[in-house]
Amino acid sequence: MPVTKSAIKKLAQDRKREVANDALRRKLREAVKKTSKKEGSLDKAFAIIDKAAKNKLIHKNKAARLKSALSKIMPSVAKKTTTAKPKTVKKAVPAKKASAPKKAAPKKVSKKTASK
Repeated sequence: MPVTKSAIKKLAQDRKREVANDALRRKLREAVKKTSKKEGSLDKAFAIIDKAAKNKLIHKNKAARLKSALSKIMPSVAKKTTTAKPKTVKKAVPAKKASAPKKAAPKKVSKKTASK
């Protein structure tokens, strides 16, 4: 057991983190299993995978591999989630009449250039 005050605090922090990491790791495994069996949502699985990578529970490359593998298993769902929004049809706007060009404002002369 730790003796110093800081070591005691560190042990308490480590135990809290361990509980949180175990819960997230469990969620991650369940999400991947459900999605690979085509029972779960791909979006939810991606969110959990991203969170695990963000918290450094898994490496970012492993997260990318998992997401890629799940996308291959459920290609129809992956296409729906990754496609862009449908384009909206813009109404024709009448062209503006050409106006006279604006006059340029006179240039300000600095003291350095005026003395030369």
